[in-house]
Amino acid sequence: MSGLDELDRPGTPDGAARDRTGPGAGDRSGNPESALDGAGPGRPGSAFDGRGPAKPGSAFDGTGPGKSDSVSERAASTSRRGAVDPVKTLMRRHRELCERAVDPLEIAAGLEAHGLTDRTAARFRHRDVFSLAEEMYARVSRDGDTPLPAPPAAPRVRADWVLLTLLPGALCAAAIAAVHLTHGRSRLFAAAAGALAVALALRAALSRGPLSRTDTDGSGPRPDAASSRTTPWTVWLVAYALLGNGLLDNALAGGPDTLPTGTADGPWPLTAAPVLALALACAPAAWTAHLLTARARRKLAASRGLEDFAAAVRPLLLGVFALFLGTLAALLALSGTALGEPAAYAQGLALGALLFLARLLTTHGFTYAPAVVLTAAATVEAAALATVFASRLPGAGVLATPVEALVTAWGAGSVPTLTCGAAALALLVHTTRKLTRASAHAPPEAVR
Repeated sequence: MSGLDELDRPGTPDGAARDRTGPGAGDRSGNPESALDGAGPGRPGSAFDGRGPAKPGSAFDGTGPGKSDSVSERAASTSRRGAVDPVKTLMRRHRELCERAVDPLEIAAGLEAHGLTDRTAARFRHRDVFSLAEEMYARVSRDGDTPLPAPPAAPRVRADWVLLTLLPGALCAAAIAAVHLTHGRSRLFAAAAGALAVALALRAALSRGPLSRTDTDGSGPRPDAASSRTTPWTVWLVAYALLGNGLLDNALAGGPDTLPTGTADGPWPLTAAPVLALALACAPAAWTAHLLTARARRKLAASRGLEDFAAAVRPLLLGVFALFLGTLAALLALSGTALGEPAAYAQGLALGALLFLARLLTTHGFTYAPAVVLTAAATVEAAALATVFASRLPGAGVLATPVEALVTAWGAGSVPTLTCGAAALALLVHTTRKLTRASAHAPPEAVR
């Protein structure tokens, strides 16, 4: 914030604090009974004598060397001190925030979102941002004429978003069952209809509840622009989890010669267990996101400093992340058992962690990092496939060497596992920095 360094220095008035006992403080003669010496009655013509004009060089004469006037200096000093009120100046800059806030926590979160830290608050003679926000809130509520709005509703569990988060998993299970029960062209139609139904259900689930930008009502800003940037890469990552491993194995063997048949034992096998587990994990992702929001706002109300809040929220964030991964691991085991496929724990957990962290950041207003990381992960997976096919060109066989070595050592699933795992680790570090800020968990109106 510009100008913060100047706000904490009220300044010393010009010509302040001269020695009032030496020569030049009174009349030209330096007489101790001159204008500013109060020991004894004032001599005729002195500043305290009401008879006749003041002598040249006295306290009320502006031409002599003793130019200092106690009354005028005090008035000038008072006016200068009154004009430089750091908190009042800050309140002017954030007038809308102060008038709209329903409690000091909203002001604290708004100030922190605009770059103020506890160190900056010390320049305003406050120990932390929370203390500064309390003074600003008290002054607005005492002097302001604008009535305060109603307090924001606390996040709560609602039946609509609970049902919407269960819908993607149910439709995905139905689509996989339809693919297994049909043949030929009917199987193709069933797969296309199932994919469309799951996509629409997932879109509806992300537009309500804790996985949306607002979790208190159906209105308010949502990250539509961010979703439009990340949706293609998310679709690619999920499609690779379904088809990528089989395609990579076929490509390294010289294929593929046929299209996928929609079964796990075909020439181009599908790995449906991770995709089904991820669809079912939409519900626990919403529950854990709701838990994070509710507990973080509770800690925000109890914190007395930005560092204290960050220290309290960091273990909560890591605990919520671990809880989601544990639930996803159980769903992977259940999906693998139900479909008779390998559970693919490493690949499923890496992709699930990446998508969960990206959505958490997006719902709290941090959209740039998820878009960049998801784009990078999808690009790496596409490049791995592209190098295998490009190695068939004359003299380009060396291009497939890294992928061949990786697949030979750890299998085809190692490519998405390492790619999504590295991307999730990068997002986790970014998340522990961004979602431990007070402004990330304040109501949206507090940080506008």
